[in-house]
Amino acid sequence: MIALLQRVSSAQVDVEGKTVGKIGKGIMLLLGVEQGDDEAKAKRLCERVLNYRIFSDAQGKMNLNLSQVGGQLLVVSQFTLVADTEKGNRPSFSRAGEPQKSKLLYEYFVSQVKAAGIECQTGQFGADMQVSLVNDGPVTFQLRVA
Repeated sequence: MIALLQRVSSAQVDVEGKTVGKIGKGIMLLLGVEQGDDEAKAKRLCERVLNYRIFSDAQGKMNLNLSQVGGQLLVVSQFTLVADTEKGNRPSFSRAGEPQKSKLLYEYFVSQVKAAGIECQTGQFGADMQVSLVNDGPVTFQLRVA
């Protein structure tokens, strides 16, 4: 399971011209599910994301996590994160999780975030989404649990 975190001042996701998720200060997270992923991996990744210290403290060092800054989370599914790009000129998606199971894990991940008391918005799984954001920094990290 892979998460691409972007520290943002704001972010939103639209589907068919309608905003389905929108946040202010926080993390815009793209979530990719691979074959073999399960709820245990989703829970570990969620814990890492929520505890990852990517926000600046009073001294300007990345020492604070999402809850410490009162931030929000926008979770968007993105199967292209799991693409194999090591050879050729076209990505392979053979490592991507099966859509039905991936949707369940995506929903489980979101439920874990909400259970932790973090304000969480989402995109729409499997939809053609338009994502816009203001990357603060820019700060971007990739987290993976295997």
